[in-house]
Formats: sequence, C-alpha cells, structure tokens
Amino acid sequence: MEVLVFLVTLFSLLPLGIPIALILVVCSIVLMVFMGNWDPSIISQQMVMGTNNFPLMAIPFFMLSGELMSAGGLSTKIVDFANIAVGRVKGGLGYAAILASMLFAGLSGSPVADAVALGSILIPLMTKNGYKVDRSVGLICASAIIAPIIPPSIPMIVLGTSVGVSVSRLFMAGIVPGIIIGLALMISWFFIVKIDGYNDIRKYTFKESVKILKDSLPALFMPVIIIGGIRGGIFTPTEAGAFAAVYAFLVSVFWYKELKLNQMIEIFVNTAKSTAVVMFIVAAATAVGWFITVAQIPMQVAALFESFIDSPVILLLIINLFFFIIGMVMDLTPNLLIFGPVLFPVIERAGIDPVFFGLIMVFNLCLGLITPPVGTILYLGCSMGDISLGKVVKGVIPFLIVELIILLLFTIFPELILTPYHMIMG
Repeated sequence: MEVLVFLVTLFSLLPLGIPIALILVVCSIVLMVFMGNWDPSIISQQMVMGTNNFPLMAIPFFMLSGELMSAGGLSTKIVDFANIAVGRVKGGLGYAAILASMLFAGLSGSPVADAVALGSILIPLMTKNGYKVDRSVGLICASAIIAPIIPPSIPMIVLGTSVGVSVSRLFMAGIVPGIIIGLALMISWFFIVKIDGYNDIRKYTFKESVKILKDSLPALFMPVIIIGGIRGGIFTPTEAGAFAAVYAFLVSVFWYKELKLNQMIEIFVNTAKSTAVVMFIVAAATAVGWFITVAQIPMQVAALFESFIDSPVILLLIINLFFFIIGMVMDLTPNLLIFGPVLFPVIERAGIDPVFFGLIMVFNLCLGLITPPVGTILYLGCSMGDISLGKVVKGVIPFLIVELIILLLFTIFPELILTPYHMIMG
C-alpha cells in the first residue's frame, strides 16, 4: 500500500511544475503521516545526513571545472581538434560534433554542460554550412548524453553514493560503452549525410593542423590524467574533481589566457547555483528514501519481480522499459536517487553485476533527457537552435532509435560492458 501512496503522491504533483526536490519532501511528509510516524525532525535529519557524504564533494568540483572550461575556451579547442580529426570528409561537422562530445564528456561529466558548451559553437557553424537546423540540434542533443557515460560522470557519482557501489568502478565501466555509443552515432550520421546530401569538407594545411593540435593538447590531457589517476589509485573521484578544477583554472588563465580573474565571481555563483539544485534533490531524496526503506517498499518491489529473478535478461528488459517510461516524465538525478536503492537489491538477488546495472540505469535514464515531455536537453536544443520543440524531437528521433538499439544490445549481451571493464580493472 505504501508503494501506491508514494507513486500517487509523486505523479500527481509532477504535472504541477513544482520543483522535484519539494515534491520529494512532500512525499516524505505523506509517507510519514500514512505510516503514523509523525516526527518532522526525521526529515531534516535525513536531509542533512544525505548531503554529509564525502564522495558527493566531487559534484561541485566537476561543475566548477565545467564552468571554468566553458569560460576558458577549452570547449573551443576540443571542437577545433575534432574538426581536424574527422572534419575532412563529407558531413564532417557532424562527425566532429560527436567526437567533440566524446572528448568533452571526459572533461565535464554533465550532459547539460556538454550540450550548452558544444551546441553554442557547433549549431551556428553547422547551420552556416547548409545543415538542417533540426538535424544539427538533434545530433548535438543525442551526443550530449554520452557525457554521463564516459568518466568523469556526475550521475554516476550520485548513483554510486546512493546505492553503495564504487564510483571509481562505475567510471571505469563507462569508458568503452561511451565509445561504442559515439561510434554508433557516427555510423547513423554516415547514412544521414547520404540522405540529406551534405557535401561540405573542411580542409586544413599541415601548419594549421599542427597549431590546432598544439593548442588542444592541454584540454586533451585532462581526461587522460583524471581517468589514469583514478585507475592508478593516485586519487579518488572526489580528489579528481578538485584536480580538474585546479587544472582547468591554470590552463584557462595561464595557457589559453582566455579566462579573466574578474569572471571568477560569476563562475563561482553559477557553480553554487547548479550544485545547490543537485544537492537539494539529493537531500530530499535521502529523506524520502528513509521512509521508503522503513515502509519495506524495496521488499514489496522485489516481490513484484520475484517471478523474473531466475531470468536476468527478461528482468533487465522489464526494468529498462520502466526506466524509459519514468525517464520521460522525471529528470535524471531524482530517478537515480529514488529507484536506485529500490531496484539494486532486486538485481543483486538475480545475480546481475551491480556495476553493469548501474551503467545500464544511467544510460537508460539519460535517454529521458532527449525524450518529451520533460527532456531537459530538448528544451536547451530549442533555445540554441531557435526552433520549436516538435522540430527538435523530429531531429533527435533517428539518433534516439540508434541509442535504444545500443541499450538493447548492452542489456542482452552484458559482455559488451563487462569484458572491457574487467580488462581495464585487471
């Protein structure tokens, strides 16, 4: 009965446009009243405890590094490098957009940051070169969700800390799948270039190529240092976030010299706002999670899936369908925080690797960012391309279908994720 009360409260409030963190607090209050356990101090205590978690410190650090990179010109250098790498073929700007998203994913860890940083540069450039606006925006939006897969990843930090799975292991598991998603998008773009008839080819002299490569090296080294440092045990994901922020500051100020010190106040304010939103959701989700646990909702959910415990693939397909539907109506972070602790005990009973499931969960829920009606990145695409939501959806559908196929392949053939993951981890 508690499951029904929670879900009815949650989905009756979502259409009202109330901030999700406040909705979760209301859900906590409703569950508390329904269970006859009236003690408001529990909510405040759990909210404080939810944010009093050292690994979560990585979130503001990576957000700060993202702001610094955007203001310091690192995103521009990434785009320039992507252009000399893959921009010499027909439709090269599209390939460059995908490669730039993969590279920028190793810097920011945020799909929104990826979409804004690269979309603001590439969408006008693609439009100027004769690309369809809806197609360009759709490609940028679809490519942006690679950011939470390739480390560092803010969603993986949130999920790992909420379910007790190693964030470092989640990071390492995302490297190859992120590359596979990027390659799949490139293959789909190859056919779209044929259909749309794009003929643009970007040419660079040897001297220009060398200069671009030299300028982009500091930006390209950053994900290598972060991933290598975490894998080598030099620093934790939280320490990697702090390193990323310092590195982005030094490179932006002293190497590229595009970041001015008088911009730092605005950068800190933007970082604080972004961090506050995420941490408020984390706090509220921790409170409602306490009542969910006390009400034994995870056990009730496990009972619903009991008949599928012996069939891991069918179980994963059903859960994936649930994630895809729920991702269409609720944002990524609250979905991770609410349903992660509920479903992880189920998949562990089914003998499914928690790191594998964590990656599948993040990838699936990221698809919700590019599906209506609540797709956050879709609305960013509307703003960046100055087009309607309908046109953005039309542009993103081919790439969404490709990513759904990749998700299905990952689900049916977990070796695509687990084999390279075990090789990386040794």
